[in-house]
Amino acid sequence: MASNSFLANDQCDDSVAEGPSAIPENNSSKLHPYVDEEKKCIRDGSSNSKLWHLEKESYVEQCKLWPQHGQHILAHFDDSSVVVYQAFKKSIAKFAVENQKFGGPDYNPDRMSWIKTNFMWMMYRCGWAQKRNQERVLAIRITKEGFEDILSKAYTPWRQKSEGLETREIEVRLQWDPDHDPHGTKLERRAIQLGLKGKILHAFTEAFIVNIEDITDFVTEQYDILQDQGTKKILSPKERIYLPSQDKTCRDIGLDFFSQQKVVAFSS
Repeated sequence: MASNSFLANDQCDDSVAEGPSAIPENNSSKLHPYVDEEKKCIRDGSSNSKLWHLEKESYVEQCKLWPQHGQHILAHFDDSSVVVYQAFKKSIAKFAVENQKFGGPDYNPDRMSWIKTNFMWMMYRCGWAQKRNQERVLAIRITKEGFEDILSKAYTPWRQKSEGLETREIEVRLQWDPDHDPHGTKLERRAIQLGLKGKILHAFTEAFIVNIEDITDFVTEQYDILQDQGTKKILSPKERIYLPSQDKTCRDIGLDFFSQQKVVAFSS
């Protein structure tokens, strides 16, 4: 039976609270240029669930393609979009899926919200959807331009210190934390997570999101397979090394070089 060591970490996905942020008026058409026709279809209800689904592969086979150490962005992406993950309590997730945006009485827009690109890192943090207030896992497809914008504004602790900035001045906090395998064992490779607040969080919610899908059933299914049959049998979303388009961004966020990494869009 698999170890439950990942359940030891009880930090909620949205647990890092900041002081009140200046959130602009809700006017997504003026806020950011990345509102495309596909996203408009989703917002006005003319789209359907077949618009997009996560492509999955054997976790074990994917591991053979990934670097074993260093700081890298593992992500599910195509030419125009990138998938990020968050885990929430049921009420927040329900509102997000039904409205294809975040909001509702239980969602606090003044609080820093953390997103992750790595599925297995998300599983570690939410305990395969078993931790309190993280019972629903969302796969959030955002525009590639929006993701690049987030990365360009991201500050690691060393960059913050070198530029002499206070934490309250930063809208995107970047952390490189140890990645973990499906059983919760720490790996040498580092995974990225991004904390958003203020204007960039508002842009994420109102302009960047293309689609939100609740993948909790898939998460539960794969956890059961992991427990009964082991790592070799589980599937996970198809992830490859993602390289930001700007060299400056790569340097600023501290990406490590990996000779085989390529930004390759896979079929939808």
